[in-house]
Amino acid sequence: MGRIEEIIKRIGPVDKKLMVEAQKRLDNLTKPQDSLGRLEELAKKVVGITGEKNPSFKNKVIFTMAGDHGVVKEGVSAFPQEVTPQMVYNFIRGRAGINVLARHIGARVIVVDMGVASELKMKNEKLKIKKIEYGTKNMAKGPAMTREEAIESIEAGIEVFEEEYKKGIDILGLGDMGIGNTTPSSAVTAVITGRPVEEVTGRGTGINDGIFENKIKVIKRAIKLNRPNPKDPIDVLAKVGGFEIGGLAGSFLAAAAHRIPVVTDGFIVTAGALIAFELEPKVKDYIFASHSSVEVGHRAILERMRLRPLLDLDMRLGEGTGACLGISLIEVGVKILTEMATFESAEVSKSIEEK
Repeated sequence: MGRIEEIIKRIGPVDKKLMVEAQKRLDNLTKPQDSLGRLEELAKKVVGITGEKNPSFKNKVIFTMAGDHGVVKEGVSAFPQEVTPQMVYNFIRGRAGINVLARHIGARVIVVDMGVASELKMKNEKLKIKKIEYGTKNMAKGPAMTREEAIESIEAGIEVFEEEYKKGIDILGLGDMGIGNTTPSSAVTAVITGRPVEEVTGRGTGINDGIFENKIKVIKRAIKLNRPNPKDPIDVLAKVGGFEIGGLAGSFLAAAAHRIPVVTDGFIVTAGALIAFELEPKVKDYIFASHSSVEVGHRAILERMRLRPLLDLDMRLGEGTGACLGISLIEVGVKILTEMATFESAEVSKSIEEK
């Protein structure tokens, strides 16, 4: 765990002094105080994270991390596993939902193979191969991965961030792809939050009642068999997690260590955030929750981490789509702080009470 511990040691508190200064500027802009609500809160948080009084987002980046899961053999998904590599190719060609939304906000998309169950043959600068293994093992039969592989997946997520940080990252959005990945995400959530499996398990890609009931039974069986330790997030990841979940956790940690704002997507990404949070609670202060997914487990994680989502649009696609929308709102908040005139500079009178 050397590299993970090293990154964690670098995660310090956000700059609260600068946040107070940012609030003073926000209060002096040509508007009634707090009249732009949470947009002002977003700007102040970015200042505290980055340590910059006038932050800007020249380099917006999305990591979409892909991995397969052995548990799909238990019939927990409506789609076959071959969809995972097919969608990875779709991302690289720029034709998926994440590509549309990333173009809309001016972000570049990096696709990461954390554990796709087949060899990806397309070579492209937008694709990073960090494959730990060709999919996890079936967690209903035994641990999804070894502890060493769990650590390796987190370290790979750190490595991806470090590599792309050299090219420029001002704000990071995280996404996922992997058939069956709501099953390990529900298992991770149930173990760490202590909530019943039924309360944190949803229908993923839109499974029917029969598959849904089976999914709950499979998750319960996997937890009972593997007995993951809720106080050891790496054990939880190893026993019932996924390679992309580990990679996401690593990127959350690395972003915080570099004082870069990082934006969640839906359930799977936030499961990765939960692993990172359990490893180092300070990481929460660097995270923005983009939206509240239809998946019930997502809300359970947000409540545990005390993160308030920006949007609730009944979304459940993943890929980083929600993160794009979140980045758009955060950027608006920052522009209000940095581009809007103060009462003094605009020669506008303040309210009678403030005079």
